[in-house]
Amino acid sequence: MTINRNDLHNIDFSDVTTGNAIESATPGQILKTEFLDPIGITQYRLAKSIDVPPQRIGAIISRGRAITADTDLRLCHFFKLSDGFFLRLQAQHDLEVARAGLGSVLARMPHYDDMLQAA
Repeated sequence: MTINRNDLHNIDFSDVTTGNAIESATPGQILKTEFLDPIGITQYRLAKSIDVPPQRIGAIISRGRAITADTDLRLCHFFKLSDGFFLRLQAQHDLEVARAGLGSVLARMPHYDDMLQAA
């Protein structure tokens, strides 16, 4: 089925969307659902295996703590991933959260070339 762009205003999408943005997954959620759960390892066992306090892993998974470079290197070594994998997830998540909070501010903010043209 093809939808004509001009007909979009007549289509009711209320059954598939609320209009609210979907919250992005945190690095901790990804760590749990994509790494720990599939191999059946506990947070405690992971923490002991990578020589960090168990509270650190618990806080990362419960959104109370961000991934640091130290933790990233340990996790990447343990899971045989390229260094920076979890840091990139953290940076992407932080950007999405900041963008959501700054959306209207950024929309009003000028670009540098606007200032050059005004001078």
